Amino acid sequence: MIRALEIGGRRVDDDSDCFVIAEIGHNHQGRLDQALELVDAAAACGASAVKLQKRDNRALFTSEMYDSIYNSENAFADTYGAHRDLLEFGRDEYVAMRERAEKHGLLFFSTAFDKPSADFLHDLDMPAYKIASGDLTNIPLITYIAGFGKPMIMSTGGGTMDDVRRAYHAVRPINPNFAILQCTSGYPPNFEELNLNVIKTFREEFPDVQIGLSSHDSGIAMALVGYVLGARIIEKHFTLNRAMKGTDHAFSLERQGLSKLVRDLKRARISMGDGVKRTYDSEKAPLKKMAKSLVASRDLPAGHVLTTEDVIAKSPGGHLPPYRLEDLLGVRLPAAMRRDEPFREEQIPANDIAAAAGGSAE
Repeated sequence: MIRALEIGGRRVDDDSDCFVIAEIGHNHQGRLDQALELVDAAAACGASAVKLQKRDNRALFTSEMYDSIYNSENAFADTYGAHRDLLEFGRDEYVAMRERAEKHGLLFFSTAFDKPSADFLHDLDMPAYKIASGDLTNIPLITYIAGFGKPMIMSTGGGTMDDVRRAYHAVRPINPNFAILQCTSGYPPNFEELNLNVIKTFREEFPDVQIGLSSHDSGIAMALVGYVLGARIIEKHFTLNRAMKGTDHAFSLERQGLSKLVRDLKRARISMGDGVKRTYDSEKAPLKKMAKSLVASRDLPAGHVLTTEDVIAKSPGGHLPPYRLEDLLGVRLPAAMRRDEPFREEQIPANDIAAAAGGSAE
């Protein structure tokens, strides 16, 4: 069975380059100019897509939570609802960001945190939808978005395997074009909580959907491990400056980090190879210098019968390799040899050559 996600005119399968999502989230700090700069930077870094998060805060939060005092060094307003409202983009900003992303050939899409936000994005004809980890158990929202018929990517932070199965079985009959991401919803999580082997678990349990990793750690190495384990979608938070005000900047990648991640993921795909062990042309010259050949350990007269004391392995290679030592023992030399002179195939009697090749002397 071939697993694949069709997204933005691109097919993401086990043999393709990794699909790298630069998660802008609210790292734009409510400023369109900063958001557009993030899109430009993500494109320059080689990302596949940029993503926002869409919330209808009045619909999403209870009145108590919306009106709660927000005492935080990262607060943009005195209450949590006002803080969230300041960071929220509307239609004009979304259209501007989509146009900028399209100019760069980037896919632009968003997470929908609630039904009104899903409708907002649907009205804009978003090419794909993200389901946040917090909505893994929100089957009504998941199936509502699945009904749009667009590619879906579901994060699984904080969930159990039963939660993931429930979401999979809810979406699969409605919209089979979706992916599941291993995620740990710490910001950032401890490394022992990343549990990257879940990627293999997901690949075994869900062989018909693409698997990925939403990685909230602050480096790039774990994403590469995820790729080796089978993740073909990598989502990383992205910022212009990790010292900026906001909860997500500290564990986000800056330009250099995202560029290196994209570069290394491309190298990883090429480097994985086909699993067939072979000798490459580029190895021949170095190996001739490093490998060893069987040579005379001292001057030897004609007619001498070779013993282990007469033969030694020395560099360079290119002549009889050391594993042929047994073929030389007991051979009578037809001509004298000087110290360090390499032994040759023709010095071995024909029957011994055939035996070494696994054939017959007849």
